[in-house]
Amino acid sequence: MEIFILAFFALGYLVLAGADIGVGMTLPYLGRSGAERREVIAAIAPFFLGNEVWLVATAGVLAGLFPELEGELLSGNYVLVVALLLSWIVRDMGLWLRGRVPGRAWAGFWDGATVAGSWGLALIWGLLLSHVLLGIQGPIALLPALVVAALFATHGLTFAALRLRGALRERAAVLSGGAGEGRTYALTAAALAAVGVLAGLRLPLHPGTAGSRLVPVILVLIPLLVAAQGWVWWTFRHRVTGPSYL
Repeated sequence: MEIFILAFFALGYLVLAGADIGVGMTLPYLGRSGAERREVIAAIAPFFLGNEVWLVATAGVLAGLFPELEGELLSGNYVLVVALLLSWIVRDMGLWLRGRVPGRAWAGFWDGATVAGSWGLALIWGLLLSHVLLGIQGPIALLPALVVAALFATHGLTFAALRLRGALRERAAVLSGGAGEGRTYALTAAALAAVGVLAGLRLPLHPGTAGSRLVPVILVLIPLLVAAQGWVWWTFRHRVTGPSYL
């Protein structure tokens, strides 16, 4: 049961947060002006904080149910974990601060922070997954990391195609072809989930002794998390019609 709980949160993060990370990566392509970039960011504004909860939950499950694995992952990838946290902070700062002061220079700087942080997240996740899947580190690990980053970007484009209208939607749907945005989104989501599953199969998943106490609590919380996520998606199910509070 502990393994399924970890997989649920980890794969949920990759699929859900992978979309807003990918939109951030492709922001310069999707938004050619300040107004367009505001509308593109509005496509992920209602979702990105909720998506990050899945990563926090994954870290909590690791610490509570797989303490040995958590120690191995942190000690063996300390630099990457720190870089991941910094990229996360930079990306979120870009999203929150871009609209706080009027002016093109201010917004442009924080748009750059959003793009840089999003690419940092995608590449570092690619490096971590490459290390787990292939057992490689160093410069050569950048090659599979770039493949994973490209998958994040593609996933983000398909999500943007589902959320945007007009010319922005046409740009985002460049990879969807005749398959439709929904089907393409399902394919990229399945690809990200497959990468996560393959990585999980390579990990030494040996639960700790706290499972008997923590698993019932987590099983109670999971429906609440899913219900909250579903409510957000239902509330903001319509395509973006203008800039958001960000």
